[in-house]
Amino acid sequence: MKDYQNEFLNFAIDNNVLSFGEFTLKSGRLSPYFFNFGLFQTGSALARLGDYYAQAIVDSGLKFDMLFGPAYKGIPLVSVVAATLYEKHGIDLPYAYNRKEAKAHGEGGTIVGAPLQGRVLIVDDVISAGTACREAADIVAANGAELAGIAISLDRQERGTGTKSAVQEFEDSYGIKVLHIIALQEVVKHIEATANDADLLARVTEYRNTYGVTD
Repeated sequence: MKDYQNEFLNFAIDNNVLSFGEFTLKSGRLSPYFFNFGLFQTGSALARLGDYYAQAIVDSGLKFDMLFGPAYKGIPLVSVVAATLYEKHGIDLPYAYNRKEAKAHGEGGTIVGAPLQGRVLIVDDVISAGTACREAADIVAANGAELAGIAISLDRQERGTGTKSAVQEFEDSYGIKVLHIIALQEVVKHIEATANDADLLARVTEYRNTYGVTD
């Protein structure tokens, strides 16, 4: 596990974004951990998110021409990631985001920022069912651009209704790579290294063995 991934895990735990216990998910599964991205609520948290996302994107080696943030959580994310890529990595690229409803006056339309063109990297929080990211991918295609990939914070590496995860299904459908800061495998490694809690490790490992997928 890389240093920034370990830092992100500690950061998420300190902000109660990643918590451990017993949580009933929308799927009905009883999970030993829960990830609530909405609890990143301060300027400092947003700035640090920009650092982690930018590092994961740079480390991936993915080639793209611009960034796109789907409304609503993707809007602040794409803004801070674009700024961090420039400030910390010298990568200055255009970015855009969408409105949920078309604006009838002024510049009009649903896209704010740079025109969607070339190879586009979508920046969002997580992929659950994949519906939001599919909508974003459709927006990219409708504007004549090419989907280069998607960057998210956590890949749960958990099966959906079939044998593959929502992330894997998305990758297969669009022929692209979904980048992440961390995945469930890093969460397990973090617990092994830092938590003096054999019961928690056993429950997370059992959950992963029952519902998890491999990369």
